[in-house]
Amino acid sequence: MRPNLTTNTQTTNKDREALHILLGGIIGLIIIMGIGRFAYTPILPLMQRDLGISNTTAGWIAGLNYIGYLAGAITCSVAPNLIRSRAIAVAALILSITTTIAMGCTVSVFYWGAIRLVAGFISAVLFIIISSEVGEALMRRGYSHWVGTLYGGVGTGIALSGLAIPWLDKVGQWSGAWIGMGIIATILAVIAVALTKGQMVTPLTTSSQDQQKSNIWCIWPLIVAYFFEGLGYIVTATFIVAIVAATPGLENYAPYSWVTVGLAAVPSTIFWPYLSRHFGNKKTLAAAYIIQAFGIFVSMRADTINEIIFVAISFGGTFMGIVALTLAEGYSRLKHDGKRAAAILTASFGIGQILGPILAGFLADWQEGFALPLLLAAIFVMIGAIFTVTDRHFTLKKEH
Repeated sequence: MRPNLTTNTQTTNKDREALHILLGGIIGLIIIMGIGRFAYTPILPLMQRDLGISNTTAGWIAGLNYIGYLAGAITCSVAPNLIRSRAIAVAALILSITTTIAMGCTVSVFYWGAIRLVAGFISAVLFIIISSEVGEALMRRGYSHWVGTLYGGVGTGIALSGLAIPWLDKVGQWSGAWIGMGIIATILAVIAVALTKGQMVTPLTTSSQDQQKSNIWCIWPLIVAYFFEGLGYIVTATFIVAIVAATPGLENYAPYSWVTVGLAAVPSTIFWPYLSRHFGNKKTLAAAYIIQAFGIFVSMRADTINEIIFVAISFGGTFMGIVALTLAEGYSRLKHDGKRAAAILTASFGIGQILGPILAGFLADWQEGFALPLLLAAIFVMIGAIFTVTDRHFTLKKEH
């Protein structure tokens, strides 16, 4: 019997297309999240060292970034056609890189705030675009099991920035770090656009009867839990490198604590969905919340390398897993309105992110330390765990 060469060729092409889409999406998340959004964390101690920025000012700059993130999420929820335009996606990618470079070209707190506001808006829009477009494209080609891998791009970007910034600091201090990360992002963007060229998916069509089945109230416990996650996790996400840098004897390890966070985040988006298929989303998501809360609590008094490594791994190994599981649960509950679920959940998360760094920065300056902000952050994440455990909308049946 002669092999069907046409079928084999089509399968190979489909495999290649799916791989290009996945890699393009991963690189996109490296740029907009790992660099555009989170490079602020390892660069912040450099800005404080060279420019004397207070924790309160740092918190407000971070808060403005998350105000922009919230605005982007809301915009996507009320104008979903935005996330179907490749031209808007490419323009937003260019703007994300531009804002990264611009951060190193001024010493004005006002302009920093404005730049981070725009960067936050862009990161939310592109995160939703990449999540929805890549997810749908992979599912259409029969590779839905690859979707979790996509979010590993965030951890990869975090690890990349943590490794690159100490070297860029030696070349151009805090300013060179921002500009250098922008150049790296530009190179990656060219690769991402080339990989995904011509791979945009067409809109899914659903009947009015299907749309009527979408009940937004079924995700309200997820919304509340995700808000408290945003409120709590962002304290560590914003200040962990600055906290380590201020710990006697650990100053040199500070940038590498961020690398550890990123390396732990990379496999987490595969690890937690794997657990959810065996133990269910509810138990798995609650476990991720509890581990993260415990790690934040430990960070209050962490003053050894081993403790810092534990804090970095417990944080990096859970925060993107929580994102992946929450968005997956939202999609499953609003099967015919998944983008709306993603936008609303992202908006809730964004509100928490706005309040977290502003409150933490103020309390850190007031208390002359991060013990109280970290304690509150751990409590907030535990509240998220409580809402998850008491949420009756989770499917009881385990996924296999």
